[in-house]
Amino acid sequence: MAKQMTEMLKGTLEGIVLARLAERPAYGYEITASLREQGFADIVEGTIYALLVRIEQRGLVDVTKEPSEKGPPRKVYSLNAAGRDYLAEFWASWIFLAERIDAIQNRIAPPPQAPQTAPTTHPEGAH
Repeated sequence: MAKQMTEMLKGTLEGIVLARLAERPAYGYEITASLREQGFADIVEGTIYALLVRIEQRGLVDVTKEPSEKGPPRKVYSLNAAGRDYLAEFWASWIFLAERIDAIQNRIAPPPQAPQTAPTTHPEGAH
C-alpha cells in the first residue's frame, strides 16, 4: 500500500501545499512539519523544496526572504492570485474525481451499514 499511497500523493501534493499556503505564508521546513503533523509522516523535506521551486517558477506563489537565526535567509512562500486560481481548479478537480471514485466504490463494495439495534424487551413482569 505504501507504493500506491506515494503515487497517489504525487498527484495531489501540489494542491495540498497550495492549500497549506492559502492558510498563511510559510517556509519549506514549516510546510513539511505541518504536513507531518497532519498525518503525512513520510513526506520528505526535499520533495517539498523541489515542489516549491516548481510552483515558484510557474508563478503560483510570491517569495520573500526573511532573516534566519541560523544560516542564510529563509524563503517564505505566499499564495498569490494565480495560485489561488490554480487552487480553486485543484479543489474543483478533486471534488469531481472524489465523487466519481466514491460512486464506483459504493457500486462495487457498499460502505458498511451501522449495526441495527434490536428493540429493547423487558422480561415478563418487569416494567
